Formats: sequence, C-alpha cells, structure tokens
Amino acid sequence: MPGVSAGRRLQAALRSEQPLQIVGAVHAYAALLAETAGFRAMYLSGAGVANASIGVPDLAITGLEDVLIDIRRITGATELPLLVDADTGFGGAFNIARTVREFIRAGAAGLHIEDQVTEKRCGHRPGKAIVSTEEMQDRIRMAADAKTDPDFMIMARTDALAVDGFNAVIERAQAFEEAGADAIFAEAMTDISHYGQVVASVHIPVLANLTEFGLTPMFHVDELREQGIAMALYPLSAFRAMNKAALDVFVELRTKGTQRGALKRMQTREELYEVLRYHDYEQKLDQLLEQRTRSKT
Repeated sequence: MPGVSAGRRLQAALRSEQPLQIVGAVHAYAALLAETAGFRAMYLSGAGVANASIGVPDLAITGLEDVLIDIRRITGATELPLLVDADTGFGGAFNIARTVREFIRAGAAGLHIEDQVTEKRCGHRPGKAIVSTEEMQDRIRMAADAKTDPDFMIMARTDALAVDGFNAVIERAQAFEEAGADAIFAEAMTDISHYGQVVASVHIPVLANLTEFGLTPMFHVDELREQGIAMALYPLSAFRAMNKAALDVFVELRTKGTQRGALKRMQTREELYEVLRYHDYEQKLDQLLEQRTRSKT
C-alpha cells in the first residue's frame, strides 16, 4: 500500500480479520519470515529489544534509541504495519511526546504505553507497581496530542489485575479510553471471561497478550473471537523457538565436532535466498555489471 501511512495500514489490517493475529519479530529477517507466513501485522517487543538486541533483562534498561534502531530496520524490510512496545514512554510528559513522534518518523504503526512505574517489570512477573489512573491518563493525553499521523494507534496497557484486582482493570480501561486511547491492552489476564468484560466496558479495540510461560493461558483465536477481542498478540513465540534451536545446534556442534546431525533442523541456503529475494538482487547486480561493460566498449 504505497503512500499509505503505517497507522492506516494497521487500521486496514484490523478490518481484515478478527482477531488480528500480531506476531512478534525481533529483527528484520524475522519480520520477513512473518510476512512470508501470511501475517498481516507484527510487533516489536520491549523484552525482545532488551534480550535480543542488547542482551539484558526486560527491566527498563533499554532506551528510546535502542528501540528506534530496531523499528527502522524492521520497517525498512517490510510494509507490514508494526506495533511497538513503548514501555512507560521513556521518560516524562515531553519524552512521551518525543517517543510518539520518533516512532511515527521511524515507520511504526502504533505503540502501547503502560501504567507501570518507570522501574517497570515484565508483565508476567511478581512485584509490579503501577502509577495512579490520573498519571496514566496524562501519559495517554500527551501521547495522543503528539500524533503526526492521525491513524497512528495509541494503545493503553494496564497491569492492574495483579496489583489492584479485576475491577481496577475495568475502571482503568474506561479512564484510558476517556483520555484518548485508541485501544486497550489488558495485561496478564488469567480467565477468558476477563476479556469479554473488558471488551464490553469500552468502545475501542482490545488486545489479548498470549505470551508463553506466563500467567495467561494460550487461548485459541476462536475463543478470543467469541469474547470480542480485536487483536491477539504473540510477542516472542518465534524468538523463544529460535533461541532453543540455536542452543541445540551450538551444543551439538561443540559436543560432536560437526554440524552434520543438525542440518535437518536448519533453513537451507536456498530457503534463505527465497525469503530475501536474493536472486532478484543478484540479477540487478548482473545488469549493472553488464551496463558497465558495455559503456567501456
């Protein structure tokens, strides 16, 4: 969709399927694989940036520039709309506004900002603390006011379930919509009925985060559809699989002295080339070399 903003492409993807499956991509090549598999939208996880790009835990160690680097690389490789984890906005009110503007400039289609304190934790870990509803509303208002693409999605995430209970989730979702949020991210829900209640309480799309090994069961898209969920997020599924596969290959190579037994688990060179459109690039290079040769004769 050339000439169409990333935000508008995300809106179009939302209309194309329900729930919209949004898959995490930790780098540009993973984004190309997601596109090859047929996904209509993708996601850049804050944990993915911290773990994969920096090699640190997801404990508010990374900054705005770390995320922007990965956004640019992914959006430079694919036109699929990219939703991005903005943590708590990378600072105060003016930092949040800058985050929105820079994300749009880098090609992102939307972001989610959460109601945890600045020293945030993974949403599926104990010990979380959240800011007041009013402070989170200020974050949302500042983010919404900074949009330079009217279709850019400002998604409000709440971690209130583990801290203040489910009633607080509903109250905050409504307050965040009032403050200008375009969508709601209800984190770490433990029962499928929670989603239906959140959906019924607001007038904007609701996302379900289906991260593995966390507090939320791995609900099927059919179950989520019945609850009215608009987006189903799989933030690090491929990353976890890649990590396990890489470690298995490293161990086999180290212990057996050869990679022969691991070949069946590897992507072939031709499969890699197909995803990258390598032969198209090579053909273009051949044409340039041919033109250079002709110009010399």
